[in-house]
Amino acid sequence: MTAQPVHFDGPGDDKARHVPPMPERTPQALRLAIQEHAPHLLPDFETHWRRSIGDAFNLTPVPAFMRLWWTQYAISRDPALEAHLHDLEARASSSEDPEESARLLAEYSRLRRAAAAVKPGQ
Repeated sequence: MTAQPVHFDGPGDDKARHVPPMPERTPQALRLAIQEHAPHLLPDFETHWRRSIGDAFNLTPVPAFMRLWWTQYAISRDPALEAHLHDLEARASSSEDPEESARLLAEYSRLRRAAAAVKPGQ
């Protein structure tokens, strides 16, 4: 299966860029993918795991942990998407036009939702 980046119409949108596929939806597979393709996320991932899951006797927080880090990795594995999201956020926070800010944040939210919905192998 070929990797499919989250689509956005922004600067640097290059259909030929290589985006690694999403791993299986398990903590171990996600951690290995982060380690290989987005190592800058690894310290925060491991700290969050130890704090929220590490010694837990209750696995209730695991789905929320996986949603958060699945989305973060789906974004970070594509540097162009990650940069575009940072740009949207910065432009929204510095805009003096509330409508423009709302439009930029709506696009930011749409892209994050699309990243969260990416399936293993995509």
